[in-house]
Amino acid sequence: MREPTVASLMTREVITADVGSSFKELVQLLENNKISAVPVLDGGYPVGVVSEADLMPKEEFRGGTADRPGLFAGGAEKHRWEQAGGVTARDVMTSPVKSISPDLAVSVAARELAAAGVRRLFVIDADGALVGVLSRRDLLKLFLRDDEELRTTIRDEVFGRMLWVDPDSIYVAVTDGVVSVRGKLERQSEVEIAEHLVRVLPGVVDVHNNLRPEWNDTTHTRQTEIFG
Repeated sequence: MREPTVASLMTREVITADVGSSFKELVQLLENNKISAVPVLDGGYPVGVVSEADLMPKEEFRGGTADRPGLFAGGAEKHRWEQAGGVTARDVMTSPVKSISPDLAVSVAARELAAAGVRRLFVIDADGALVGVLSRRDLLKLFLRDDEELRTTIRDEVFGRMLWVDPDSIYVAVTDGVVSVRGKLERQSEVEIAEHLVRVLPGVVDVHNNLRPEWNDTTHTRQTEIFG
């Protein structure tokens, strides 16, 4: 089973701004579309992002009329002071764009979102063109997967195709993404593999594993490692 990719979940219609877009146009874009950030394009290619946080310094520093931060002020504060005097997207945008490839697995995207501490990643193809945006909300849609669809996948794909077990010999139930499995498998290692395969399926919230093995091959393996 292949993990879903960024391309399968991303939003393809992206609201954008131009490097020459005025400060007021940027505010209107965010407000009219109920979004918190917009990518900035130069010649059709993304060169930066303007978020609500990039526009706030205009008020924080009273349009640049407040005193310039002192010598010992941090770089972030000095950057915000410079943004306060900006009148176009080029002046206030944050660069470079935090981006991701459309071919990456969604688990990788989730880790990159968490590491970057942002709400979204802009999706850029191999030619550098903007092809979509992936937000935290897009990733969470995985957990809206239909319970019956998930149950069928577990029966047919995990047990039938991957473990070569008769799906009718295994009880599978899914309620609100929580999976319960019950039945017998030949070895303990298969029980552990089955749980892993089910747990990593997109849309699975938790797994109640009540599978039982005919014999415990993992104990024998561990004893061999110790005494062999």
